[in-house]
Amino acid sequence: MQNKTQPLYGGIEGGGTKFVCAVGTGPNDIRASANFPTTTPQETMAQAVEFFKQQEVVHGKLSSIGFGCFGPLDPNPDSKTYGYILPTPKPGWTNANVVGMVQSSFDIPIAFDTDVNAAALGEWQWGQGQGLNTFIYLTIGTGVGGGAYVEGKLLHGLLHPEMGHIPLPHDTTKDPFVGACPFHGDCFEGLASGVAIEKRWGQRGGTLPPEHAAWELEAEYIARALASYSYVISPERIIIGGGVGQLPHLLPKIQQRTQQLINGYIKSPAILENIETYITNPGLGNRSGVLGAFALAGQINSK
Repeated sequence: MQNKTQPLYGGIEGGGTKFVCAVGTGPNDIRASANFPTTTPQETMAQAVEFFKQQEVVHGKLSSIGFGCFGPLDPNPDSKTYGYILPTPKPGWTNANVVGMVQSSFDIPIAFDTDVNAAALGEWQWGQGQGLNTFIYLTIGTGVGGGAYVEGKLLHGLLHPEMGHIPLPHDTTKDPFVGACPFHGDCFEGLASGVAIEKRWGQRGGTLPPEHAAWELEAEYIARALASYSYVISPERIIIGGGVGQLPHLLPKIQQRTQQLINGYIKSPAILENIETYITNPGLGNRSGVLGAFALAGQINSK
């Protein structure tokens, strides 16, 4: 169902593996979408620009574009490197001015943030974050990242949260894997990302059966991270997305182990009695990121 009265937004979910672009106004009004592999910055951003140009011919001029991107990145509009990818494991993308590549073709506002902050905003507007004041969106897939919506706004700071790079207890007798993070070795991402699973076990996580030993270990690492986030940020909910995070057999293990680790210290019914709704999968499924980009576009359009 198309809504002709609302401004028309462009959305970009820029992932390390693929980019998703869409045009529309919200979950019930996506006019067009496309996805393509993340190759070089020049080729990938040119494909995004061409998609939006084609859609403007069909659907009319965009009011703004929201861009949620993998990082690290610079989301501060007052910075000289605003819109740039900072040093990243993704070959060829360090110092890429990705916002500039879009802005050069469109004379409209462009909102830029991390892919996980964008997904958090999408979940706040249309998904599992609705009505909440403080919550976390965590994605566990190729990498691990987290966005935080705190006291009614997205959390930034020096740059943005890097929840995937916190250190975790690592018992090398039980898990001798050295870790997959090129910066920190056995940080959270280095131990629990999709890349880490594949390097540790020799095959992709999606091919491992639910009873495989990988999942108890995965749940342990994720639960330890979630317990830490619960102490530090005190979220009202933790939403877990991503290809690994949304495996149906993994979520109950994470919920149970997180509750065990907190061990009654946080005296809230959300954790003590309702852990199934405290730790949950996204309400928007795999569309949190691109719809979050719409939400970013809506925010900057209203300023």
